[in-house]
Amino acid sequence: MEQKSSQSQNQGKTQSQTQSAATTKAAVKDRLQKQPSETPSPPKIFNELQDSKGQYRPVAKSVGNWLNDINLDSLNHLNEQAADIFYRKGVTFTVYSDAKNIERMIPFDIIPRVISASEWQQVEAGCKQRITALNAFLHDIYHDQAIMKEGVVPDAYVYASGCYEPWMMGIELDKAIYSHISGIDLIRDESGKFCVLEDNLRTPSGVSYMLESRNISEMLLSDIFEDTPILGISDYPKRLKACLASSTSKYDPQIVILTPGRFNSAYYEHAFLAHEMNVPLVHGYDLIVEDSKVYMQGIRGKVQVDVIYRRIDDPYIDPLAFSSNSILGVSGLMSAYRSRNVVIVNAPGTGVADDKSLYPFVPDMIEFYLGEKPILPNIETYQCRKPDDLEYVLANLGDLVVKETQGSGGYGMLIGPTSTKQEIEDYRVRLLENPAGFIAQPTISLSTTQQRSVMVLHQDTLTYDLLY
Repeated sequence: MEQKSSQSQNQGKTQSQTQSAATTKAAVKDRLQKQPSETPSPPKIFNELQDSKGQYRPVAKSVGNWLNDINLDSLNHLNEQAADIFYRKGVTFTVYSDAKNIERMIPFDIIPRVISASEWQQVEAGCKQRITALNAFLHDIYHDQAIMKEGVVPDAYVYASGCYEPWMMGIELDKAIYSHISGIDLIRDESGKFCVLEDNLRTPSGVSYMLESRNISEMLLSDIFEDTPILGISDYPKRLKACLASSTSKYDPQIVILTPGRFNSAYYEHAFLAHEMNVPLVHGYDLIVEDSKVYMQGIRGKVQVDVIYRRIDDPYIDPLAFSSNSILGVSGLMSAYRSRNVVIVNAPGTGVADDKSLYPFVPDMIEFYLGEKPILPNIETYQCRKPDDLEYVLANLGDLVVKETQGSGGYGMLIGPTSTKQEIEDYRVRLLENPAGFIAQPTISLSTTQQRSVMVLHQDTLTYDLLY
């Protein structure tokens, strides 16, 4: 895993320029010469429940005992029951790229994954460290820009990001926190070590599915929960509301969730969180701006809004400041925001920190702002804007995962091993047209439970069960 960031060859100040061109090209040549064998050995995969000898890990013994006592038919029946509950409750999400099946239920595996408290403490510390550094980076690039002046992060990478918002320059927040809710995609490598796949700071979603999944697990697997001291998560909505309230100095602030509407992929979550936190769920047309203050229109008159938990992307939140054809946002919202009369969570312009071209620099951000080594390492990443990396990616498209640098939600990706030859060639054309718009990563063999694939989910939606 690479913890040292990749730097642009065009930035003379960056540390990567200390490597000679000959050394770099030799490394690329070595990569290209590494061809897969005709009969590749099965990938090494970390088993969440069992060790290399097939024995259940100490933390997973209760799950192991349950699996030993249950037959496959009963296991399938439990999975079907879980699917029925999801369906009846309407726990769905939307896949915009799939016109044939837009509404889907969240994937759910009845076999629980259990990690120890000590492992979770490391994950928690690593995520806190990472998010602290990312918030420091956001404050810096919209103020002093020290990390850019020092050449740690090339300024061209920041300014080229479609999520960089000049509107945010010089704005002083009540508290220097830009991303209150962050999603850190975590995986476990073949050794069982947690690694960061990518960061999500714009409008991360998925936590409602985690809460609903836990509720179903507790309902259908009550014996396991009775025998094992699992840490509860039902207080998440209360914690989220407290987090939102802490973003302003006002006492008992009026909080709302701003949704783009029922056709949004995560609308279920918007409604779920509004209900659980007992706060209004509003659309853009429910809010007005007067005298640089935001008001919610209700049957009893106008109520001033102090905190907006927005689930709308930057271009659509204010047609006067961003996309003029947006009908989802609130006209004049940025004026109220700049006047410090309302807090927007997460802050506009936050998405620049999860631009995938900046992902390789996060370990450097941690060292620059915190003076610490990263607790959670990155995945090896190739920046296609760099000629040598591009050469390697083009030669190995069938074995890599290629992502748009400004993409999110899993859209616009190429997963080489599961793509057709035509899909790979079509993606090659896109890659050659705009190399700077893409990064690539190795195909990772995800950890398993009893040979069942474990999903990669956001840190704020991890379904790992914790032990006291």
